[in-house]
Amino acid sequence: MKHRRVVFTPEARNDLFEIYDWIEEKAGPQIAISYIERIETYCLGFELASERGHRCDDISPGLRIVGFERRVTIAFAMDDERVTILRLFYGGQNWEDKFK
Repeated sequence: MKHRRVVFTPEARNDLFEIYDWIEEKAGPQIAISYIERIETYCLGFELASERGHRCDDISPGLRIVGFERRVTIAFAMDDERVTILRLFYGGQNWEDKFK
């Protein structure tokens, strides 16, 4: 199994902050930070099992999409050395339009 380094784009980091803010407002900081930590842990798991998700080459070459806990859509790409987390979309956002 190939190891790849996982990196987050600035847009993906911003998405995490926005998800945190939304959850923190609705459910409090403890629940929000716990959820963000679960997302980050899941994404870092792409280090070993990076060839997962649904390929969306028709939207953008190399784009892959995978769901997290039925609430977050994770958009990422990979090459031989790394997995790049491109964006994270919460709660049914129209992610396809972000890549056209």
